[in-house]
Amino acid sequence: MLRLALASLIGTAIEFYDFFVYGTAAALVLGPLFFPSFSPLAGTLAAFGTFGIGFLARPLGSVLFGHIGDRYGRRPVLLASLLLTGLATVAVGCVPSYASIGIAAPVLLLLLRFLQGLGLGGEWGGAVLLTAEHAPEGRRGLWSSFPQMGPSAGFLLANGLTLALSGALSDERFTAWGWRVPFWCAGLLALAGLWLRRSVEETPEFRALTETGRRAESPLPEVVRGHWRLLLLTGGAMSVGYAVFYAVTTWALAYTTGRLGMDRTLMLAVVMAAVLLMGLVTPPLAALGDRWGRRPLCLAGSAACAVWMFPFVALLSSGDPLLVTVACAGGLLAMVLMYAVAGAYLPELYAPRIRCTGAAVGYNLGGVVGGALTPVVATALAAGSGPPWGAAVYLTAVALLSLVCFALLPETRPAPPSPSAEDEAGAGAGAGAGAGTETGAGAAEAAAPA
Repeated sequence: MLRLALASLIGTAIEFYDFFVYGTAAALVLGPLFFPSFSPLAGTLAAFGTFGIGFLARPLGSVLFGHIGDRYGRRPVLLASLLLTGLATVAVGCVPSYASIGIAAPVLLLLLRFLQGLGLGGEWGGAVLLTAEHAPEGRRGLWSSFPQMGPSAGFLLANGLTLALSGALSDERFTAWGWRVPFWCAGLLALAGLWLRRSVEETPEFRALTETGRRAESPLPEVVRGHWRLLLLTGGAMSVGYAVFYAVTTWALAYTTGRLGMDRTLMLAVVMAAVLLMGLVTPPLAALGDRWGRRPLCLAGSAACAVWMFPFVALLSSGDPLLVTVACAGGLLAMVLMYAVAGAYLPELYAPRIRCTGAAVGYNLGGVVGGALTPVVATALAAGSGPPWGAAVYLTAVALLSLVCFALLPETRPAPPSPSAEDEAGAGAGAGAGAGTETGAGAAEAAAPA
């Protein structure tokens, strides 16, 4: 389990590194380089628009790779999605600016960002199912939290490199070529990830589906036809995680450095500290989900986000580094309450034959509302003078939407782990797979329309 979980964590971290390095560049330099005829605000909005294209592509990627995962196995998804995202990210670092090739520059940027999103849309489902379907039932939440730490690790890696370059280079050099270096590094990281994942074994549940001939012929139609309500609820439920994370890591970075004039290097350090804290508390919170259930933590996290958004904006608009750090850390700590257990919760809601498609599509639908729109909407709502209370209203509304969706979803908490299950880890993994089949199918039937 440790080897599988680490392979899942490292691969997911690399994929999210690719995705996040674009978000940081969009907040700092892409507007002037690729949309120079726009005003500073319009250029930032346009850069965040290309950022949002990746989120629109993610549900399509989850459909494509979910079909592969449910028909041909979880393992091919892990390799293909990593390769696609890595190649697209390297290519972004090679796109000439608007000054060199004109309108072709932002068009190429949009295309490559779309391919990034397509690859990442398949990554989450494959990585989470790798751990969830191998794990003993009573520890599924804990082991499934490893890929949930991938976004934190990928963000720290992407922003750590950007921070180092920002501190070492002048503004002119960073804008000219320094911002491209993290994109080029994605190629080496992708090769390392492929090497780590080359020997990953197929999950016990998919092997059982293959042996019994119960694989879904057309996973997406089966999910949409039989479990459309569950799909919409999981998408709405996950939107708060995306909204708060990108409000802290992308919009807040652009707002504080652009509007408030805070130092870019300082703000990168502040955001990284908040994300590091989020990553450290993810496994303990996931372990609580194994003991108390997934749904209570999801409800608590959504409610905490709704309560925190107005204090978040007030602290952020102060421009004081310490208060801004408290704002960012508080937002991510509230969000991670629900995000830590999502790696176990979403797969348990769907039966194994449609799990890769259902869980991945539901997860990435949340990204359209929470991830694609948040930087654009928050930037637009913060255009006036004074604190951006409109952004706080928007973020609170997303949190309340997720709270309602989680309230309508069923609990999937497994039985408490028995001593024999812990002692016999190998047998426990097989038993957990079988139990997860019943739990996931039952939860899906409970949430789907009659």
